[in-house]
Amino acid sequence: MRIGVLRETQAEEARVALVPESVRKLAALKVFVSVESGAGALAGARDADYEAAGASVEEDRAKLLSSVDVLAAVNRPAIEDLSSLKESAVILGFLRPLDDPAALQPIVAQKLTAFAMELIPRITRAQAMDALSSMATVVGYKAIVMAADHAPRMFPMLMTAAGTVPPARVLVLGAGVAGLQAIATARRLGAVVEAYDVRKAAGEQVRSLGAQFLEVDLGGIQTEDAGGYAVELSEEAMNRGRALIAERAKVADVIITTAQVPGRRAPILVTEDAVNGMKLGAVVVDLAGATGGNCAVAIPGETIERDGVIIMSPLNLAATVPVHASQLYSRNVTAFLNLLIKDGELSIDMADDVVGPSCVTHKGEYVHPRVAAALEELTSK
Repeated sequence: MRIGVLRETQAEEARVALVPESVRKLAALKVFVSVESGAGALAGARDADYEAAGASVEEDRAKLLSSVDVLAAVNRPAIEDLSSLKESAVILGFLRPLDDPAALQPIVAQKLTAFAMELIPRITRAQAMDALSSMATVVGYKAIVMAADHAPRMFPMLMTAAGTVPPARVLVLGAGVAGLQAIATARRLGAVVEAYDVRKAAGEQVRSLGAQFLEVDLGGIQTEDAGGYAVELSEEAMNRGRALIAERAKVADVIITTAQVPGRRAPILVTEDAVNGMKLGAVVVDLAGATGGNCAVAIPGETIERDGVIIMSPLNLAATVPVHASQLYSRNVTAFLNLLIKDGELSIDMADDVVGPSCVTHKGEYVHPRVAAALEELTSK
């Protein structure tokens, strides 16, 4: 059995699906790993490092693709790459199955089996495979670093001979993994932090990091699904949260937004009026740009200034920290591959409570009910 790793071709992508550390672990499973030359260069891994770990390095991309049983990727492979894979091949990576289900049709047409890392269930057994949390950790950290770099104020309180410099005030919207990492990083830098999340259960985690948790009465409605993800709320409930956010935005030096609902447009949390009420020099980092953004005036992929307020909406922030992002992602992929490999051979058990829910396509069909429903909704419009 052979696992292949390509050099990612998506614009500004610097991560790699497997690092040499993981190649050594996979060798213990009696499998071979082929890596495209230069695949890990931007993530701190040379071709020689892969060879030392036991992988073969291949210059010919098409030749590599035609020889592999499993293709480990960061992003969904391009159509021309898919056409080089053999019919029985398996693809593993961030496939965006709920955000862009139609793009998976070439995978179905070639009867490939595809596993989406973002669909790995959040259960105890799958924690080591949770790539969404790994990337969110990187993104939450980097968002604060970006904000601190652009803010005209320092984060910590300083006692100087010239007097006291007050600490920066940071508002974090969404207390998932990215939000919690943003809170922790801002606190390490000495900022005063407030956080808002529709899930009241998130309050304990926020407070444990030394931040204040902002609550609003949502009338007892359900705010999260069985997997722990936030669900779409009614417009009335959203407006209650927006009013609180707009009020706290007036005193914030930095706002970090992280709220997303899988398969849906990101909710607007920071309205245009809220931005208009922010102080001169304030910074907004909108981490939901890939699904439309949480800030009403943000432009996905761009940094803009509006009346002295800087609004950034990066689309692939994890790729700006490629060494550690790749290390974490590679470990997630390797843990998942352990479920697919038995005695050096590919063995897919669709009844497994991690493998089955993570599978999007198998033997020419959509096998994930949510993805199939999303595609049906798309085609019926």
